[in-house]
Amino acid sequence: MATVTLAAACGGSSDDKKSGAATGELTGRGPITLAQGKDTSGNVQNQINTWNKAHPQETVRLIELPESADQQRQQMVQNAQTKSDAYTVLNLDVVWTAEFAANRWVTALPKDQFTLSKFLPSAVQTGEYRGNMYAAPWKTDAGLLYYRKDLLQKAGITTPPKTWAELQTDCSKIKGVGCYGGQFDKYEGLTCNFSEAVDSAGGTVVDAQGKPNVNTPQAKAGLNFLVQGFKSGMIPKEAITYEEEDARRAFEKGDLVFLRQWPYQWALSSKAPKVKGKFDVAPLPGLNGPGAPTLGGHDLAISSFAKNKATALDFIKYLTSENTERLNLIASSEAPTLASLYDEPALQQKFPYLPTLKASLLNAKARPQAVRYNDVTTAIQEAVYGALTGKTSTDQALADLQTKLGPLTQQ
Repeated sequence: MATVTLAAACGGSSDDKKSGAATGELTGRGPITLAQGKDTSGNVQNQINTWNKAHPQETVRLIELPESADQQRQQMVQNAQTKSDAYTVLNLDVVWTAEFAANRWVTALPKDQFTLSKFLPSAVQTGEYRGNMYAAPWKTDAGLLYYRKDLLQKAGITTPPKTWAELQTDCSKIKGVGCYGGQFDKYEGLTCNFSEAVDSAGGTVVDAQGKPNVNTPQAKAGLNFLVQGFKSGMIPKEAITYEEEDARRAFEKGDLVFLRQWPYQWALSSKAPKVKGKFDVAPLPGLNGPGAPTLGGHDLAISSFAKNKATALDFIKYLTSENTERLNLIASSEAPTLASLYDEPALQQKFPYLPTLKASLLNAKARPQAVRYNDVTTAIQEAVYGALTGKTSTDQALADLQTKLGPLTQQ
């Protein structure tokens, strides 16, 4: 993990103006940095190396932040609040756009520099705030159901489950292995898993008007699926500490039959000895049929306090270009934002899950869009974690959450 000193940027000098620092103009050329979470794909540095070879005067240095999304955001916010130029390009979780844009921590991007019609519409929307584009769609995401096809076949199960009831029935036929895992620690992944459960039961956390809507029968059904999962043992008790990498490792050790996870795991699990060639993916199950996954992903933005913003814009255009996204998919299995890549026969042959992933992306639901998103997600995590650990009832958790989300979602 890179250790970064958050030094406040100097303002007002002629050098800063030439470099584009502390201005809204995308000017200035020279070395820049890319700040993002730990590169679990192992391919970001390869992409940077390709850029650096072609741009020796405008090199990029990767700054790896922690694996935890919450810690990534915290360090980026600290960098912005001190007006530091340490971070140039920010790899933002899609739910951070409104907060960073509203606080003017990132600079608006010119839409005419990107052919936005070629990107998945849902991915483009995650980078917009009040009609302007503040972040370019880079990697998109939707939850998938990873499953051990070999264990299902041995149990006489021919197709993966489409409903929660089918999931439970399938697990009852497979002994000696944990049933279902996800991301249930008290962090952003819990918000994603909870949102999926609510959406997959026909509910919504926040409605189309931006109002909280969690004190409903549908939200209760979604939360109860998770709560009862822990109580019954369908979800192993240790999963309460799982974040993405913990869940991946458990699946790859052979501890789980089913796992809710992001697309990035495909490439990594395909190399894991115990599960290589023994797993596949399917849409997430729901209450009465296929569920509604949470829309995830990451966008690229330019810090308002950075130098060399012109170089930063070109670097973002390079990372989101068709060839770079194609190569990244091949190397990492991370979901691209360019729609055409999902339909390329050669890619489908290499990654047979692409049609499933595209269908999941088209069915994905966004998390609440709020300027105070960190407060919103913290409230969700507190309420849901309390219910999962038995500290509060489902009814009480949802009633309290409804009350807390009211003022937090007011724009």
